[in-house]
Amino acid sequence: MPESTHGPAPHPAPSGAPTPPVAGRVLVTGGTVIGPDTTEPADVLVENGLIRAVASPGVLRPAAADETIDAGGCWVLPGGIDPHTHLDTLIRGHRTCDDFHQGTVAALAGGTTSIVDFCYPEPGESPLAALHAWRARMLAQRPAADVGVHLVLVQPGEDELAELPRLVAEGVTSIKVYMAYRGRRMTDDRGLLRILQCVAPLGITVLVHAENGDAIDLLTAQAIDRGETAPHHHSHTRPDLLEAEAVNRIAHLARVAGARVYIVHVSGSTALDPIRRARAAGWDVHGETCPHYLVLDEHALEGDLATAAQAVCSPPLRRAADQDALWQALADGTLAMVSSDHCAFRIADQKITEPRFDCILNGLPGIEQRIMLLHHFGVRTGRITPRCWADAVSTSPARMFGLLPRKGLIAPGADADLLVFDPERRRPLTVADHHSAVDHLPYEGIEVIGAPRAVLAGGRIAVRDGRPVPGLAGGGRFLARTPSVPHAEEPRPAAPVLQTT
Repeated sequence: MPESTHGPAPHPAPSGAPTPPVAGRVLVTGGTVIGPDTTEPADVLVENGLIRAVASPGVLRPAAADETIDAGGCWVLPGGIDPHTHLDTLIRGHRTCDDFHQGTVAALAGGTTSIVDFCYPEPGESPLAALHAWRARMLAQRPAADVGVHLVLVQPGEDELAELPRLVAEGVTSIKVYMAYRGRRMTDDRGLLRILQCVAPLGITVLVHAENGDAIDLLTAQAIDRGETAPHHHSHTRPDLLEAEAVNRIAHLARVAGARVYIVHVSGSTALDPIRRARAAGWDVHGETCPHYLVLDEHALEGDLATAAQAVCSPPLRRAADQDALWQALADGTLAMVSSDHCAFRIADQKITEPRFDCILNGLPGIEQRIMLLHHFGVRTGRITPRCWADAVSTSPARMFGLLPRKGLIAPGADADLLVFDPERRRPLTVADHHSAVDHLPYEGIEVIGAPRAVLAGGRIAVRDGRPVPGLAGGGRFLARTPSVPHAEEPRPAAPVLQTT
């Protein structure tokens, strides 16, 4: 969503908080485990940060564990993976208000145990140098959950592209490009094709912000000249046809280069059409959507400035009918997953730099609410199945971004990242009761049915009875990832192993 740069981090690293110990042996018992191919009652034994066993109910004895978590009446999912977040990110002089500590605590509170954020090299900065600085800054903030990174490229030269193999060797196997924000983040078609040619043999996935930036710039200038400056004009200057055109263009460029592309924050039905056509033809094209496109619509951009500004994002919120199309795309596999695109700015002193739509900082919070919203508006309404839900928030991101079988799967040997989710637990979504530093919530007042009961991250209990436990700082690690494999050869993860001994 944003056209970001990093810079000196103003957030002090949390100090004095002990790194949480990894519980020796934890037994999660009485729940229903959701896997890629199965949904069945099972108990899960965790030892020293890894899943040791997944067994039929009653096979594993509580005496074998140091602690037992009662998952009766709950679903047990692999910990959520959010592949698209913006923590500690500088955008037009304002830094997102959640750093890597606070943002990952909020993620854990919502059942997400791993995120993949972004590294933005400064103009002229080496990608490797930017990565090393980003990683040091992220770890200094003592994240509570595991954090990987996508590296952003803008009109790179051959020297920058030559560093791509070394990035892969350091566990960075995805990059991001923008087709909008000329002069700040946009890469032209020549640059896009050259990037795609270079990444294809390396197995690097290319995330794409797909909007026709030049056309949007013209429509924006014309709207301002007419005096149309209120937030709802933001959506008029970024019509869905310009998103669909960009998706179609990058899909064809990727096909020419033989590269994999992943369209971020797909906002509606028009942009789905070229994705669906490309996938039907066997092209390596994938996409995500976000909770705000599934739950909110363009009417959120109406009202007073402070209220409407909360809903400004790019691509903008679409029509209510687009929500149905996006839910269907999740159900039929056109879209693989749901990210939060968490990009949180305070209304009080950050988001509205001037009372004009093009001066409102883009971005909505949602890192904590993502899994609950998808369950409440998707699973409970029958739009998607529980298995589709678990796949969209965990297994598919792990598969897409080189984390399987370490993450995204409940099976022996995988990281002990588990979400114990109570499908009947009621939780009001309110700014007074969330864990982000942001001062508003676009879902304010919605009461969801279904919320985390407990969360394990790397074997440690991070959430009990729906609340983060004290002392989470520093529990997260840098996530080194493996390259992708060609679409036609992509393996499907194995089902959980139900042991009998």
